[in-house]
Amino acid sequence: MMSLVCLVPLMPLLGAALLGLFGKKLTKNTAGIIGSGVILAAFIISLISFFNLKAAKPEIINLFTWIKAGDFKADFSFQIDELSSLFMLIITGIGFLIHVYSTAYMHEDEGHNRYFAYLNLFVFFMLLLVMGSNYLLMFVGWEGVGLCSYLLIGFWFKNDAYNNAAKKAFIMNRIGDLGFILGIILLFITFGSINYTDVFQSANKFASGETAIICITLLLFVGAMGKSAQIPLYTWLPDAMAGPTPVSALIHAATMVTAGIYMIARSNILFSMAPFTMEVIAIVGLVTALFAATIGLVQNDIKKVLAYSTVSQLGYMFLGLGVGAYTGAVFHVTTHAFFKALLFLGAGSVIHGMSGDQDIRNMGGLKKKMPVTYITFLLGTIAISGIPPFSGFFSKDEILANVYAHNKFYWLLAVIGAMMTAFYMFRLLFLTFFGEFRGTDHQAHHLHESPKAMTIPLIILSVLSVIGGFMGIPEVLHGHHFLKEYLAPIFSGSQIVAMANHLTHETEYMLIGIAILTAAVSIYYAYDLFAKKATIPAAENEELKPIHKLVYHKYWVDELYEKVITKPYNWISDISYRFVELRFIDAIVNGTGTLVNRTAIALRYIQTGSIGFYIFAMTIGIALILLLTLI
Repeated sequence: MMSLVCLVPLMPLLGAALLGLFGKKLTKNTAGIIGSGVILAAFIISLISFFNLKAAKPEIINLFTWIKAGDFKADFSFQIDELSSLFMLIITGIGFLIHVYSTAYMHEDEGHNRYFAYLNLFVFFMLLLVMGSNYLLMFVGWEGVGLCSYLLIGFWFKNDAYNNAAKKAFIMNRIGDLGFILGIILLFITFGSINYTDVFQSANKFASGETAIICITLLLFVGAMGKSAQIPLYTWLPDAMAGPTPVSALIHAATMVTAGIYMIARSNILFSMAPFTMEVIAIVGLVTALFAATIGLVQNDIKKVLAYSTVSQLGYMFLGLGVGAYTGAVFHVTTHAFFKALLFLGAGSVIHGMSGDQDIRNMGGLKKKMPVTYITFLLGTIAISGIPPFSGFFSKDEILANVYAHNKFYWLLAVIGAMMTAFYMFRLLFLTFFGEFRGTDHQAHHLHESPKAMTIPLIILSVLSVIGGFMGIPEVLHGHHFLKEYLAPIFSGSQIVAMANHLTHETEYMLIGIAILTAAVSIYYAYDLFAKKATIPAAENEELKPIHKLVYHKYWVDELYEKVITKPYNWISDISYRFVELRFIDAIVNGTGTLVNRTAIALRYIQTGSIGFYIFAMTIGIALILLLTLI
């Protein structure tokens, strides 16, 4: 059975190879069937593996010795356990629905077959990341998803702005990757191995708070900050909206941005031994969640609102990891995959109907023209807003309860962030689907519901968004936390941290009540403002109040990076080119060539071809040698 699991990453790799090599000879329908079919096959095998998994210990499938040099050895092997199985299901399951949706969404695009090749490759690298049995193989998948995001964000490469967005994502991720690779090196120096099982078994020999463990976990977290878009390395994710909308769904829901959460959850034993790092993670996650939520309040691009929502939700996941709620963080990854994929694909359906327009100020009244998109988008919005019994309520509530037990001030700020989430998501819903249509006559004439290849994935994802939370109903609500029980072997080494977050039932009831009440107040406020009073956000050229302007322009962070980092870096590069490269390095290289050339020109005059001259020169030379010897 376990050997069959090797086919899971092989399927999308095979699809990428077929589409990459023979894509120009295939019809769009054939390419769509191949691209989607291999992901479906991978999902079915993942599902079989999930139900046949033995909880006793992780299954290691060693394929071959990949690298061996001195004491260093890395195997190309997979580790199949509860955590990798869950992520395999998320990646292939959500990935398959996004592939099916793409067959219709990208059908008219001239790069259709190339798009599916990239999409398959993206899924392959993400599977490699979660299935690898050591940190080096994880890093290969880590870099692979970075490459694929670059290819897909800049998919429409004839547009310079899209190319710049792709380069921005690539470069910002490299900053985080530097921390990750340094962390792996320090892991090997400390433990003498990079295999998960070796490292985690040896970790018990170290004391909690050991300097080496703190350094390793901090470096690994830097990698997670880049890949999962946390402050200060978050600005690439909203710009990644330049790619096709299904790509946004894949990046935000099923693959790339969840990599950082997976890596920390996988390394939970190490992180639990580094309280300082845990506190740093909690603070960074909390600040990111709040910061991104405020920006989401005033954005008018339908995809940008969802992008900042992702950054904010990732912040909640890191906050959960930071307070030791590993199950809660993974739970939120799972439910977030359902409703965020739904929301992005729903946004794609709206954009499709609006002839490419993404500005919600030009929308309104779409629920009559696009009923399936509206109903599914509504369900996704309720889920992310944390309304029971939708999926987002249970996962977010579990994180908030653990945060309350850890630090009540953190909890208060997290609740404020949750209020903002409910407000900006319903603001988006009301401005898009309620009221009168505000677009052009051409757009009004073109408005229609999306084809079934797009609406069926929306319906499936909306069902998952509604019922997905039932995998983790807390004990206080007389439910059963199946996910906690399932993931128990993975997080058993971190139980000390989890036990510290115990709450009484009365306290949990209070927290649940506050979470529901605050979300309801936010939704009503959004309804009153944007549905009842039909308020329209300010036009692009309209003067805004200072605070509104500050938030609308995303706190000028991009501009700050441009002035503080990019421009000085370019200035140093220009100076280095003009003075160091041209005047110093080039002078040495060119001067050496010139010297050799001129020496050769001078010496060629003694190469006359006259034997008499050569004998004369030889005689003179011998005479000089003798004379020098006598002296």
